Amino acid sequence: MKFSKYHALGNDYIVLDAQAVEMEINSQVVRRICDRHYGIGSDGVLLGSFSSPGCDFGLRLFNPDGSEFEKSGNGLRIFARYLWDLGLVQGDSFSVGTPGGVVRCQVFPGGEVVSVEMGLVNFHSRAIPVAGPDREVLDETLELDGLEFRYCAATIGNPHCVLIRDEVSEAEARHWGPRIEVDRRFPNRTNVQFMQVMDRANIRIEIWERGAGYTLASGSSSCAAAAAAHRLGCCGPGIIVHMPGGELAVSLSPQYHATLTGPVAWICEGEFSI
Repeated sequence: MKFSKYHALGNDYIVLDAQAVEMEINSQVVRRICDRHYGIGSDGVLLGSFSSPGCDFGLRLFNPDGSEFEKSGNGLRIFARYLWDLGLVQGDSFSVGTPGGVVRCQVFPGGEVVSVEMGLVNFHSRAIPVAGPDREVLDETLELDGLEFRYCAATIGNPHCVLIRDEVSEAEARHWGPRIEVDRRFPNRTNVQFMQVMDRANIRIEIWERGAGYTLASGSSSCAAAAAAHRLGCCGPGIIVHMPGGELAVSLSPQYHATLTGPVAWICEGEFSI
């Protein structure tokens, strides 16, 4: 089975051509592919289709634990670069359908920078979803082991919990992220961002991804955290998101439609044996 591997700020994905794959891509196969000791190793698998009803291309996304998920900003940017490398797209924008909605992508000259219109960031509890009364989940309190965390929740096609912190660290994300991911208030589990506001145009986040664990960078997490910072009045609509893997730019419209821009790098291609 042929594969291509890319990373976006250290967030790495294996890309497979759905038309060329001759076996079922199920959770067991995905776990083996993503295993960094027994497989190729990655933060997930992108199964791309070169045709999709209502849009130019289609995409299915898998976490390294084998679960399928809705949307990934870095995954979409990687898939866009993959299409550009194959010569299937040029400089014009094009649409990709995902389980989390249709997005528009654009690969800039040289292929190293890719932008994705990620869609609407929604804070409404029913859309995310978050348990409890019907509301926008903004600046609420979550208590764990006697400690209180301020948080906002949002969806951009997949669920997010953004915790507002004075400082952030990998150790904190690894310790509290797994607990918050499966907290009972999030029926579909959640991605978790620990966010520090640096100034009106910069935030820093540490990320615990649902189904993937600690992650160096995340596009959808960047959009959710930036939108939360803007909604709370901490930042303007144009925000640079700093992560251990690097930086992404998020631009928010007045209606909270998010556009994500940043680098994508090709790593390798080859064949693996199941």
